[in-house]
Amino acid sequence: MARVVLMAIGCLIAGAPLLLLPPSVFAHTHRKAGGYEMTVGWADEPVYAGLKNGVQLLLKDSGGKPVTDLGDTLTVEVIFGKERMPAQPLTPAFEKSIGTPGDYRAAIIPTRPGNYTFHFVGTIGTQKVDESFTSSETTFDPVVDPSAIEFPAKDPSIGEIAGHLDRLGPRIDGALSAARDASAGASQARVVGIAGVALGTAGLVAGFAGRRRTVR
Repeated sequence: MARVVLMAIGCLIAGAPLLLLPPSVFAHTHRKAGGYEMTVGWADEPVYAGLKNGVQLLLKDSGGKPVTDLGDTLTVEVIFGKERMPAQPLTPAFEKSIGTPGDYRAAIIPTRPGNYTFHFVGTIGTQKVDESFTSSETTFDPVVDPSAIEFPAKDPSIGEIAGHLDRLGPRIDGALSAARDASAGASQARVVGIAGVALGTAGLVAGFAGRRRTVR
């Protein structure tokens, strides 16, 4: 009996550091950058395409003390494939008695499923920083399609909506061109009406895309 109790106490002690970490850190990646430790991942996990999220950086010095005076010397560039988002400032997500000290974030709405890279550039104190972190199964979560958790109906994804708009473009252009070239008044009115319907459809699809960008 005593042995079982000792084993249970040992497990609790071993797991205690994990209980002290913010919940989202479990899917983050860690790296030493000179005299600092960078813990990087998404602010909210799992990460769904089309929903507001953010880059999260938990920053500590070599002694494990949170860095609370970063200022505006460090930025993050988000990369997806060949696409690069302009460098974003990192702002504190904590105050004196609220949040986790050393927690810095940059807001983003990831619009496509897949792996993203966070490229940090600038300085921490007097130390130069140029570090990249990429999502994967062993680092932090990739972005996933939200359809798996949609209920009661599964709405089209942002990518599908963009594809519909791309396919509507030539049809709208063709209808407008026919309206300009039509010589008969009645025929012109009919084609203009068709163009109006096409434009209205595109507007509804675009409006639906905007509604999908829900703030969590």
